[in-house]
Amino acid sequence: MKLFGPRFSTAAVLAVFLFLGGCRSSRNPASATEPLPPGTKSYQIRGVVVASDAKTGVVTLDTEAIPGYMPAMTMPYTLKQPNIATELHPGDTVTATLLASAHSDVLDEIDIIGQAQPDYKPAVTYNDLEPGESIPDFRFLNQSGRMISLAQFRGRVVLMTFIYTRCPLPDFCVRMSHNFAKIDKALAKEPRLYAKTHLLSISFDPEYDTPRVLRSYGGAYTGRYSEETFAHWDFAAPPEKELPKVLQFFDIGATPGNNHTITHSLSTVVIAPDGKLYKWYPGNEWTPQQVLANVRQLVAPGA
Repeated sequence: MKLFGPRFSTAAVLAVFLFLGGCRSSRNPASATEPLPPGTKSYQIRGVVVASDAKTGVVTLDTEAIPGYMPAMTMPYTLKQPNIATELHPGDTVTATLLASAHSDVLDEIDIIGQAQPDYKPAVTYNDLEPGESIPDFRFLNQSGRMISLAQFRGRVVLMTFIYTRCPLPDFCVRMSHNFAKIDKALAKEPRLYAKTHLLSISFDPEYDTPRVLRSYGGAYTGRYSEETFAHWDFAAPPEKELPKVLQFFDIGATPGNNHTITHSLSTVVIAPDGKLYKWYPGNEWTPQQVLANVRQLVAPGA
């Protein structure tokens, strides 16, 4: 059984991700072939879960010897995706990729190969996002205090990412917003594509991210500040009672942390004009160029 996003799935292995404070990043499975950061080595390990702490995102494993690194021993490891800790139970046998550096030992790509509780059912079942899947008509309150819905953008390519405005780290929500700003500016230079697209940045912190907050945040990223009309790019949040459904559908784990932070995963989607999923980017390693290529594939020449 493999861990995928914040829940179990037999479909694929989604790399698990790390944040030591309030946010974290994911590593796209395709990135497994990319070079490791300087000073980091990769080892394949196998062990049994001794303890798992969802608050800290740390799992303690009784591991077999790791050739070339260390003998068999029991020790704690940081998870690249902290909320995976809720899915690991004492007695579970796992394999994983250990990313070891002078500063930390981080577990990536965890695969549960033996469950201590075979009948375990996760409290929340998250969606396996698949190309061609219909997207529900979720509703959001935008920066102008107006309720918008996904259905109103039918006929256009919708680019949607998830953020919260107080996210402090440059590689997480901040990167998502900078990437969308680059996409928005690039599309503005191609009127045909601009008219056929719409951007949505959705907050999973509706209590704090009110229309006033979202308007200020959004205006800063578009660069037009109080002059922004938000005609092409909405910043919005779902009603609090609808938030769990939105998070579950788009495979986002979001857990409140200390000092108003939220430990969360990332999810960016490209929705085709017919309202169906075209592409899902579960991490932070996608580029504006990739998404712009998706747009060009969906907007036929001359359309």
